[in-house]
This record gives sequence, C-alpha cells and structure tokens, in this order.
Amino acid sequence: MKLGVFLVLFGGLPLEQALDKAAAQGLKAVEIGTGGHPGNAHCNPDVLLENKAAREEFKKMVESRGLIISALSCHGNPLHPQKAIAKEFHDVFVKTVQLAELLEVPVVNTFSGCPGDHEDAKYPNWPVAPWPNDFQEVLDWQWKNKVIPYWTEWGKFAADHHVKIGLELHGGFSVHTPATLLRLREAAGEVIGANLDPSHMWWQGIDPVQAIAILGKAGAIHHFHAKDTTIDPVNVNRYGITDMQPYTNMQERAWQFRTVGYGHDLKTWADIISALRLYGYDYAVSIEHEDGLMSIDEGFTKAVRNLQQVLMEDSAAEMWWV
Repeated sequence: MKLGVFLVLFGGLPLEQALDKAAAQGLKAVEIGTGGHPGNAHCNPDVLLENKAAREEFKKMVESRGLIISALSCHGNPLHPQKAIAKEFHDVFVKTVQLAELLEVPVVNTFSGCPGDHEDAKYPNWPVAPWPNDFQEVLDWQWKNKVIPYWTEWGKFAADHHVKIGLELHGGFSVHTPATLLRLREAAGEVIGANLDPSHMWWQGIDPVQAIAILGKAGAIHHFHAKDTTIDPVNVNRYGITDMQPYTNMQERAWQFRTVGYGHDLKTWADIISALRLYGYDYAVSIEHEDGLMSIDEGFTKAVRNLQQVLMEDSAAEMWWV
C-alpha cells in the first residue's frame, strides 16, 4: 500500500510547495482536485488538456519527488435537478476523465450525485425512510430515470478512456452505502467502484471493516480515504445521526470528523488496513484531514504518524510456516 494525502488540504499553497509537504512526510501518493467541491487550485483541466508541455511539467513535479497521483478528484452533483448546476459538475467530470487518461492516472473520484423528485424539481431529494410510500416512489424514479442511465453512459465513457470511477459513499447522495454502490455497479458495470471513506461509514452506523469485506469481495474498492469520526454519546441521542447542525457547532453536534486515531484507536485502524489487504485492495490510503480541533499541519502530521504504525507497505510474504 502507498500512504498518500488528498492534496486539497494544502490548496492555499502553490503545487510545488504542497508536494514538498507530502514528500517531507515520506508519503508516496497524492490525490489532486480538478474542480467541483475540491476546487482546482493545483490542477486545472482546461489548461492541462490543451498543453502537452504543461502536462509533462505537471507530471515531472510529482514524479521528481517520488510520488504518484493516486486519483484525480472532482466531487460534485452531476444529477442536480437545476440543469446549469448539473452541467458544471458534469463538464468537470468529463474533462477530469480525459485528463486522467493523458496523465495515466487510473482513478477519478467523485460523488454519485442526487437528483430531485421530478423533472421540474429545484433541489436534490435524498429519501432516507421507506414510509410513507412517497419516499419509495421518489427513490424508484430517481434510480430508474437518473442515477442508472447517467452512470451507465458516463461509466462507459470512463472505461473507454481507461479510467475507473471511485464514488465516495457520502450521505446526501444516491450512492452512500455498500448496497447502493453495488446496486449501481451491477447496472453500470465494474468501472464503478468505491472511494471508500470510513468516516462516512461510522456516522451511518456501518462498520468499515464489514464494508471493506462486502465491497472487497466484489472487487469494488477503487480508492480509499483515511479519515476518522467520533460520535458524541450524549448529543446523538438528541439529534440522531442525521444531525443537520453545521460542522462548526462542534460542542452540540452528534458526530464530527476527526483526524486518524482521534475517533478510533490504532487497533481499529490496523483492522481496517488488514481488511483492505485481506480483500484485495493494495493501493493508496489517502489522508483526508477535516478535523475542526486541529490545525492543517498538526492534523495532517498526526494522521501520517498514526497510519505509518499500521500501514502494510511491503507485499505479503509466502507462508513459510505452512
């Protein structure tokens, strides 16, 4: 496995300085934003698609520091019911796939998106209960008319460009659990897989180790984020796991994101890393730091130090004792 970082963490720095931050910590991979919610501070597809020399310089900056690009990321909602918003996210996804092929980056990370509840809706509708039956009707309409058709078409586009799609299982989007990921993968093909982030499993009540087993057995993990979550045992009883308070209201929230090791102990993270290897994932472990209690540098450094203790970098040896 290769320890890496989602480089948007250092979006306020020029690319070379951001890469130096990663290399100085001994990392081997970087995940780079190309637009959408992550922004394109370090990688603008409009520039790099048109300029071969700029692409070569971009690759050189990464490779000269002993790094690889594990994924290009353009998280957004290409299924947004407002067509102008959807088009903006869709267009950056298409350009990111094209750029990933040229840069020989195997994975593009994004969200599945979430449609509205009918053709003239203005806002996404995320059904989370089976009754009243209206919610089931909305869910059925979304998948049949929006989710499956879109990702069937654009999954093929990605496959034709030799790129896999890593969908982050994130609340608020149609694909947010192992089951919903596998449902879409069955319909749209194996180009669809997970950018699996344990932090979003924990707050939904899903054990990340079991999620890895479910998805890993299907070969459906394309990328992995390393981020932690803590659930407040008092506040969760007041607000529930679908707590709508802003992330900044940390004293009152039911749960919050933490850097690796500050939500769950290293034995839990060792179990996660072991499960990844057991079920066939041996690629990047990309740190995503969104801990409101720590600075960027401290949260990043602590995540690196904690993961270095449990990461398996060498290939597994033969069982000499058998």
